[in-house]
Amino acid sequence: MEKEWRIYQRSVVFLLITAVHELYRGAEVIVQFTANKGLFCEIKHLPQEMSADIVGRIEQRMRQIVSEDREIERLSLVREDAVQLFKADAQIEKANLIAALARPYVTIYRCGEYDDYLYGHMLPSTGSLGNFELDYEPPGVLLRMPTEHSEGRVPQRVPQPKLSQILSEAKEWAHILHCKYVTDLNRANRQGRIGEVIRISEGLQEKRIAGIADYIASEKERLRLILIAGPSSSGKTSFAQRLRIQLLVNGLEPVSISLDDYFMNREDTPRNAKGEYDYECLEALDVPLFNAQMSALLEGKAIVLPRYNFLTGCREWRNEAPLSVHPDQPLIVEGIHGLNEALSSSVARDRKYKIYVSALTQLNIDAHNRIPTTGARLIRRLVRDYQFRGAHALKTLRQWPDVREGEEKYIFPFQEEADVMFNSALIYELGILKRYVSPMLEAVSPEVPEYGEAQRLLQFCQYFDDITAEDEVPNNSLLREFIGRSVFFK
Repeated sequence: MEKEWRIYQRSVVFLLITAVHELYRGAEVIVQFTANKGLFCEIKHLPQEMSADIVGRIEQRMRQIVSEDREIERLSLVREDAVQLFKADAQIEKANLIAALARPYVTIYRCGEYDDYLYGHMLPSTGSLGNFELDYEPPGVLLRMPTEHSEGRVPQRVPQPKLSQILSEAKEWAHILHCKYVTDLNRANRQGRIGEVIRISEGLQEKRIAGIADYIASEKERLRLILIAGPSSSGKTSFAQRLRIQLLVNGLEPVSISLDDYFMNREDTPRNAKGEYDYECLEALDVPLFNAQMSALLEGKAIVLPRYNFLTGCREWRNEAPLSVHPDQPLIVEGIHGLNEALSSSVARDRKYKIYVSALTQLNIDAHNRIPTTGARLIRRLVRDYQFRGAHALKTLRQWPDVREGEEKYIFPFQEEADVMFNSALIYELGILKRYVSPMLEAVSPEVPEYGEAQRLLQFCQYFDDITAEDEVPNNSLLREFIGRSVFFK
């Protein structure tokens, strides 16, 4: 069964689209991305420029529809009839998407006189959809709704200018690649142009990494500690390796340090509410030792790095040569707490450069159906855990809620502390990952609670054509961290 908060959010989005349709025939709502604790949407083809007054009118109509407690009717249409319905409404990308589905019937939803196709279930009526806030967010609107972790409350708006900027960059990359929607990607694949899409996608990322390295090099006397953080399966490790190469290109000689080696001995690790070891919390690391050693290195002193043995759960001091660094050797540290100032408080803030890495998908299914970043990362993790950690889909699906809880506690609250953000999503990746993840998800038994989530991901994957040109993916691609044959992982 799909999670209630997700069904509620989708229903409120449908409410917004319906209200805009009734007020401004011909206007188009484009669901973009989550930022500022809400869902940012553009509204195009309005009779006048977007304004706070227009947003007020839209919200008023939404609340009127809620008060009417209209039925949200669920209809099953022959696929060809649904295609003609959306062509007649000038929703061409939606019509093309449905036309490519390998099933004879599709489910659409109707509210009043408005019909739409939304990926997933919705509530049966509008009466319970009043728990939202709509803000004017130039050049569009910000729709705030209860989330997975907000306990039924509408989150307060929190300005996230850096996240918004990198999401706008993602939108620009999609424009450069001529891949705004899944149908665009599928068309490029069918027309034999996917190799070029892959090369341009990789080139955009390489240019961005090079720009970050150029800045660090330009401030090399000041920026000595490079801290890289991001949520699970964001490609942090590959990014750190590629950044290291670009710093070498700039004449620097970076030294990589693993934060994992600063774990406390297992017996000293805090436990969570379930009584399990909490390796995600900051207290699982020996923060005083980390601070002391980073300060010593930056002062030109020699230290012996600890090594953490994951089999024994103990820190080891091996017979290794002491490490010291020169002024042209920045320290690269990758780990989930990198953005938290408490991790490295002994090093002055202006000597640190914090980088936030996340996979912020540029692609939409269509104008009304976005691809959630968390879903794309979960697919990455499913593939990686199976390929390199011997974990079947069921184990990864069971772990994912705890992973997400840790991200909400220890990563996302600090993302605006970053000096720069890097988007690790590749516009073509889901077409390749689909071939790996589909058999894994199909193997999840209907008898387990995770079956519903497995089916949801399988249905999501059906929108993507298989991309078989895997040899086109370079061996230093961030995607190789998940599918294998990466030059950085032996």
